[in-house]
Amino acid sequence: MTNTKNVLRYLPSIGILIFIGLYFYATLFYPGGSRAHVNATGFEWQNNHWCNLMAEKSVNGLENPARPIAIFALVVLCSSMILFFHKFADHFEEDKTWKMTIKVAGTLGMLSAIFIFTPLHNVLTTILSLCGGVVIVGMIRALHKKKLAVFTIIGILCMAIVGLNNLFYYSESLTQYSPLIQKLGFVLILAWTVALNVKMNAK
Repeated sequence: MTNTKNVLRYLPSIGILIFIGLYFYATLFYPGGSRAHVNATGFEWQNNHWCNLMAEKSVNGLENPARPIAIFALVVLCSSMILFFHKFADHFEEDKTWKMTIKVAGTLGMLSAIFIFTPLHNVLTTILSLCGGVVIVGMIRALHKKKLAVFTIIGILCMAIVGLNNLFYYSESLTQYSPLIQKLGFVLILAWTVALNVKMNAK
């Protein structure tokens, strides 16, 4: 019974690790092509976005067998993050308004993220960014009030990465760097999430 409870406490982290594994696995099936090299073969870490893995066809025009794996990975990640936001709000936030804000914005953001492989990609990524920004602000506020300085600073860096990712993605002159910024954002935000999940369960 105790082991089951421990597993449930770390479900967000377990989901994130599963997502990472599926992410790498999906890249093995991506036919190729990116904005930088349209006719390239295979997944290029410096040039391909995560969304390329979820497209029906790869950038080089071939059918994309990585799609179902990537979509499943995203569902796992978003479900894990929704659970995390609820756990975080209950554990760190005492103000009822902010507690609800973190839960609602986090859930809306992750539900938007699940469908970014659809033709509404740009609209949904905008919703995701806005909701994500609200959630991170709420988390930074809660962590600062709890005097968790290191986690607060990392949260501010995560906020900056979200902003940079949008700037690079939509800027013609900077878009070539967008895939790298996106991956840096993944690493930083997911590592922050896992660390906070561990902190929440520390005795």
